[in-house]
Amino acid sequence: RKVLISDEFDLMPRYLSFIKGVVDSDDLPLNVNRETLQESKIIKIIKKKLVRKAIELIRNLSKKELPEDESEEAEVDADGNVIVKEEKPKKVHPYITWYKKFGLSLKMGCIDDPANKDKLQKLLRFKSSKTEGEDEYVSLEEYVARMNDWQKEIYIYPGESIKQLKESSFMDAFIDRDVEVLFLTDAIDEYYVANVREFDGKKFRDITKEGVKFSDEDEDLAKRRNKVYTEKFRPLTKYLKKLYGTDVQRVTISKRLGKAPAIISSSEWGQSANMERIMRAQAFAHGMAPGDHNLPAGIMELNPRHPFVIKLLESLPEDEETEVPQSVKDTAWILLDMATMSGGFPIRDPKKYAARMTRVLQSNLGVESLDLADEIDPPEEEDEPEEPAFDMPDMENFEMPDLEDLDM
Repeated sequence: RKVLISDEFDLMPRYLSFIKGVVDSDDLPLNVNRETLQESKIIKIIKKKLVRKAIELIRNLSKKELPEDESEEAEVDADGNVIVKEEKPKKVHPYITWYKKFGLSLKMGCIDDPANKDKLQKLLRFKSSKTEGEDEYVSLEEYVARMNDWQKEIYIYPGESIKQLKESSFMDAFIDRDVEVLFLTDAIDEYYVANVREFDGKKFRDITKEGVKFSDEDEDLAKRRNKVYTEKFRPLTKYLKKLYGTDVQRVTISKRLGKAPAIISSSEWGQSANMERIMRAQAFAHGMAPGDHNLPAGIMELNPRHPFVIKLLESLPEDEETEVPQSVKDTAWILLDMATMSGGFPIRDPKKYAARMTRVLQSNLGVESLDLADEIDPPEEEDEPEEPAFDMPDMENFEMPDLEDLDM
């Protein structure tokens, strides 16, 4: 019959709105208005089939194999030497090219379309600690396939940039154990992980939060070691909690830090530093500017093997009633500032931070007083005579000498 019912129809869900096409059906009634047609059972069936077809189309694109490079014979010059050719750039899979433009829509689909969540998750691609180059990505299926035998969770690290995440102190323990971590740098990633929570029966684990455990360790040895460290550093953790007050939830001994002396992590069920950054960037985020005291308090993890932490413990007086020197207090606060920035959180009070750094610089430079020096009074300079004006010769009557007459 080929009757055009409408040139605009809401047949695709929001996350597939980038797909345009024509639907040809012999089952649509023609003697009803458009509002009634929208509620038709046939329209609902068409919507489901279109979504299924669209996902299948994307899946086929992701499974497409790249053609193999044709082997070229080596060229030889006149002297019999092999001519070395420049390496051709590595071919980029067409799905990666497509995914860079529409990957966010698939993540939105995992949130909006629970019925097709599992299919859509298999189409997602991520950067990881083991991917190199701009066009190299890893799927969740590939990640699970190359997980360590003892690994039970999918480790993720949400943040602002790949470079920043790779250099973070949170990565030390994972690099030492050769454990792959997925980097989530899109703003929607936080909402995606909060909604889906797992893939293929394996839960997502944010490495910036507490509760990260490694099953490759001797559990009994880890417990005994943690008990000894906790008892040894109890005076320091108790003092630091008292000094920091509400700026931290608690001070604990870390089980995962490598080279960093301390770091601020989030509670297991709280919001990550990256999520806090996203919320502060919202248009209606009133009172969330950096430096405000309503910023969430994190958990301070101390590295019991680091020289800074050991020295700070030794600097505390044995008697708790004895006043702690100001230099030790400044060191403790600077340690918190370092841990806060390493954890991805902003400095709470920039003014106090600047005052502490001023005292440290004053001590290191040996400056006794911060009073400004007297203003200099330079002598008056004598007026210099003006340079005589230079008159250009009249160029109209100027003749070039005959070059042949010149004795070269």
